[in-house]
Amino acid sequence: MFERYNKVQKAVMETTLHLIIDRELQATSMSLIAKDSGVSTGNIYHYFSSKEDIINELYKAIVLFNGDFVTKGMNEASSVQERFRGSWRSLIELGKLYPKGFRFIEQYSFSPYIHEQSKLEAYRGGWCAPMEELYRQAVEEGLFVPLDPHMMVQMHYGSIVYLLKSHQQNMLELSDEVAEQAILACWNAVSKEKGWNG
Repeated sequence: MFERYNKVQKAVMETTLHLIIDRELQATSMSLIAKDSGVSTGNIYHYFSSKEDIINELYKAIVLFNGDFVTKGMNEASSVQERFRGSWRSLIELGKLYPKGFRFIEQYSFSPYIHEQSKLEAYRGGWCAPMEELYRQAVEEGLFVPLDPHMMVQMHYGSIVYLLKSHQQNMLELSDEVAEQAILACWNAVSKEKGWNG
């Protein structure tokens, strides 16, 4: 998730992510990050100006990683339906493989700790913009009802988030079959023709 960072930055960010999810942000101090990461406080300040700076870099790193993960199968040669199914399947897989990163994004996407510039960078490099473009194409091709693509993506994302949270709390077994049913339900919610047509 943090492959593009050097060893020190990676250690600090991985440690901060674990601490924030396990203890919450307010209980995560710079001294605790230094202690748990094995990186001296002075060395942390060499790369990050503050805890807030770490949080913003963490946010951008996770969103960009998520964007690469979810859009990796968005082959332009594939049909809208194939890209729709593949992208949402990838998002579910992402949430299952990287639960702490998923929880961090859920908890802090609307936090005042995250700067507007960080949110903008993340939006451009994440998966939301390409997904909106896919939905826009589906509307233009007459596959989807004429609703705002941004609203539709957020509506479907909310459904998938709820399933992933239920899975992480052992309230639901999010099997491939359940995932496929959920993705089909999302498709049917906005499609002019119900069911998989391909």
